[in-house]
Amino acid sequence: MCKLFINADPELWVSKTHSLRIDGMVTSVRMENAFWQALAELAERDGMNLPQMITRLYHESIDAGHDLGNFTSFLRVCALRYLELQLSGDVPADNRVSIASLDADRILASESRKPAPLKIVSKVQH
Repeated sequence: MCKLFINADPELWVSKTHSLRIDGMVTSVRMENAFWQALAELAERDGMNLPQMITRLYHESIDAGHDLGNFTSFLRVCALRYLELQLSGDVPADNRVSIASLDADRILASESRKPAPLKIVSKVQH
């Protein structure tokens, strides 16, 4: 199992810092390349560049009343969620289909009806 992960391209886990301007304030976000790649693909689907999409996510989150105390974590979760939604089929694999064109309410409602994932409990052997 581990071979699939440890022999993957090491560039995936190299961290990269992007600086961007949100509402006139310069901020820097540091994440692993794997997250940047997923977010760049997400942005491209809706005809935006990465800074535009990140700014939009920021504004829409603030408008929804979210506290973005850890914006980098929020972006990592957005990247993972995008990939999870592709795996579930809720986001088409065809990158020409924009995220904005999807029925977000329907997707969220179908998620709420799915059974909760099983919790994995690890046993520490002494």
